[in-house]
Amino acid sequence: MLKVFKLNTGEEGFYNITSYVRQAVNESGVQEGIAVVFCPHTTAAITINENADPDVTEDLVYAFDKTFPSRPQFKHCEGNSHAHLKSSCVGASETVIIDDGALALGVWQAIYFVEFDGPRERNFAVKIIKG
Repeated sequence: MLKVFKLNTGEEGFYNITSYVRQAVNESGVQEGIAVVFCPHTTAAITINENADPDVTEDLVYAFDKTFPSRPQFKHCEGNSHAHLKSSCVGASETVIIDDGALALGVWQAIYFVEFDGPRERNFAVKIIKG
């Protein structure tokens, strides 16, 4: 089963999409398998990280900006090469085990859509594969 979700993002940040992925798992009826979460954009990403302390995602945004600042030397005409670099480092997808009909995430984990070049109307896909 493939389910596509839409998401409106701000300029840059982490968006917790765990509930969307859980919804896809529940609708699929799959008890054992995997959920693949995929971002079809080159200036956004998917990652799993802590959901208990919002300072973690703020720290990550800060660190990405310090590590990959916009530079006048970049040649890409759209001026968002820094967003492409961040997206490439984080990655376009995550795979989560489905066990007994539920996502096998750790206590502190959440699945995030990460925007590096917003605001935008984005989408992401969740593919449920029965195991």
